[in-house]
Amino acid sequence: MSLEKRTLLHTKKEKIALGGGEARIKKQHASGKMTARERLLHLFDEGTFIEIDAFVKNRCTRFGMDKLDFEGESVVTGYGQVEGRVVFAFSQDFTITGGALGEMHARKIVKAMDSAAKVGAPIVGLNDSGGARIQEAVDALSGYGDIFYRNSIYSGVIPQISAVMGPCAGGAVYSPALTDFIFMVDKTSQMFITGPQVIKTVTGEIVSAEELGGAMTHNSVSGNVHFIADSEQQCLADIRRLIQYLPSNSMEKSPTRPLRSDINRHISELNDLVPDNPNKPYDILDIIHLIVDDGDFMQYQTYFATNLITGFARINGKSVGIVANQPKVMAGCLDMNAGDKASRFIRTCDAFNIPLLTFVDVPGFLPGTNQEYGGIIRHGAKILYAYSEATVPKVTLITRKAYGGAYVAMCSKSLGADMVFAWPSAEVAVMGSEGAVNIIFKNDIANAEDKVATKQKILEEYAAEFATPYKAAERGFVDDVIEPSTSRQRIIDTFNMLEGKREKRPAKKHGNIPL
Repeated sequence: MSLEKRTLLHTKKEKIALGGGEARIKKQHASGKMTARERLLHLFDEGTFIEIDAFVKNRCTRFGMDKLDFEGESVVTGYGQVEGRVVFAFSQDFTITGGALGEMHARKIVKAMDSAAKVGAPIVGLNDSGGARIQEAVDALSGYGDIFYRNSIYSGVIPQISAVMGPCAGGAVYSPALTDFIFMVDKTSQMFITGPQVIKTVTGEIVSAEELGGAMTHNSVSGNVHFIADSEQQCLADIRRLIQYLPSNSMEKSPTRPLRSDINRHISELNDLVPDNPNKPYDILDIIHLIVDDGDFMQYQTYFATNLITGFARINGKSVGIVANQPKVMAGCLDMNAGDKASRFIRTCDAFNIPLLTFVDVPGFLPGTNQEYGGIIRHGAKILYAYSEATVPKVTLITRKAYGGAYVAMCSKSLGADMVFAWPSAEVAVMGSEGAVNIIFKNDIANAEDKVATKQKILEEYAAEFATPYKAAERGFVDDVIEPSTSRQRIIDTFNMLEGKREKRPAKKHGNIPL
């Protein structure tokens, strides 16, 4: 190859690497954001990123687009390695036309998605775009449609991860919404269908972009987003961490890490974590951190529906998805948001062969007109559906209350739990002792001379017999009542036993989850 040709190649690549130019790169940095390429360097193992389609340009000749001199079509696409595993990615370049999506921009993303699906590798989308490129009109809109279609078709095939690193408005929000996991960076990224100005014009409401679609809004209020980070560096580190819990595709299992601690160790602290008073709260995270490997637990939707805990951990070096009632928030009751949070997480784990470990301390579904009018029946049914549908290994541990329909919903034996353990502090019943006594012994108490003493005596007798795990164990709904300190050992043993689990469902096109 001649020196001239090599020089031309290097010149072109250097120009492409500059994106929108030095001035716009400085402006990007001044706003607290990295460039598209810098983000990819933080995401991938050092020196492993390979760019594809670097020379692609737009084909639009209207509205002066043919006179604009920019390269790369405002998105960087390619593949590399994360902890030694192949991952594809696209990173929108805000320094070029504000990262706006046009026909060829979309084609680059689509090609990366198709390639990821073809080789069975996760894909990460780093979104930083003002939306559709208006000059390209319906071609840009069609590009979004092509991406949405693949988000849907590849759902449950390969892990799809989105990070919103800047503005994401209008149709641009739907691709992240269709992916498995969404990250946002606090104070520098926003998502909304219609922005503050449009809302003010149409409804008269005055709201800032951060209030309307900021990271904390979507993490704590709407529930649209699953993770929040303080900085872009932290966001990308968290994506790397998440990928380590996931398989590369639905045909594989998650990578295993060597275990340094003794799998047979007893954890004496577990014996004293659940209060004797059934109405006294405690933090279920204390139990989770003691049971999982190295106390390492990556919460999913930390700030949304905080009465339910979800997240990823390792047990004996293997990935598990954890669902747990949180007694210190709303006494661990299930509500509408908890229904959405749990069912989405359960189905994600099942799609990617990640076993489920469920911790139960639930007094029931949250009562109230707001919940009933808001459709708690429908939202609660999602949990029932998700657990019943899941064919991955399912282990349940009842730590305290397991009442009524909420007990059934939290991966009971009836919904297909492979193994159900209970601590001696567990209470498996239709309802709490006092409520049951008030109904069953209503007349006996009403006709007694000393109503208070009679009720107390009946209550103590009823609780002694029924506010325990033993009636459920007698009927096989609880497989074993165990000492809390042995929980980790028993859970490890059970998941090892379930390693070869195979379970099929009736042939059908697809089920109809109550959305």
